[in-house]
Formats: sequence, structure tokens, C-alpha cells
Amino acid sequence: MTKGPIVIVEDDEDDREIYAEAIKELGITNELIFFENGQKALEYLSETEDQPFIIISDINMPVMNGLELKKQIQDDSYLSAKGIPFVFISTNSSNVSVRHAHALSVQGFFQKPLNITDWNLALRTLFNYWGLCKHINNT
Repeated sequence: MTKGPIVIVEDDEDDREIYAEAIKELGITNELIFFENGQKALEYLSETEDQPFIIISDINMPVMNGLELKKQIQDDSYLSAKGIPFVFISTNSSNVSVRHAHALSVQGFFQKPLNITDWNLALRTLFNYWGLCKHINNT
């Protein structure tokens, strides 16, 4: 795995626990940083000198949703220059949300898995891809 924390923006506590367990089972040792909404994640990203490995975000959250977060990152010259891969994993996989996400240049959009086996498969695939892909954290 490449360096940098994994940023997960998810308001559901049960889903945060699933992420943590699945990532642990995959043997990924990157620091996990969780945020309950896009506003808190944006504040962290704007203030930190860390170069996150990836941002995984839900869409539907209070205060600032995932689409708004992605737009704020894209519109901010400092944050967009970090080139952090951004992927949605959400129960909201409507055509409108998928189109909107891709219009914001998201690097992936996945529907939330229904069981831990599928969570592990989705996250393993995601981390394997970004571990091999050339980007700022893997050059």
C-alpha cells in the first residue's frame, strides 16, 4: 500500500465500523481518518499538510454532502493540486447522482455492498487499483 492516510467521509456509524473492519482484514495499515460530513473533511483537508492516499465518501450526509465536498475540492486550487483520488461508495446510486459525480471528475462510484464479503471485495479491488496506479502518492 502506498503512503498517506485513507480519508473516509461517512455519517453512518455502522458503516464506519464496517470500513474499519474490512480494511483491517485486508491488512492495510494506512491510518484511517473518519469524518461525519463533508464540511469536517474539507476543514481537515484544507488545514493538513498530510497527503491522503484516497478519499472515500458517501453522498447523502448532513451539513455538506459528498457531491458538495467533491465540488469544493475541485474548485480549490490548493486541494485540487494535491491530486487525491476521490471515490464514492453510497447507497444513492441513482443515474442523476452518478452523472453528477462523474461531471465532477470523480475517479469511481460504487454502490454500498450488502455484506462484509462484498465490502472486502470492493475495497480490495479499489486499494489494489490505486496502489498500482501512478499518482502523487505512488510515484
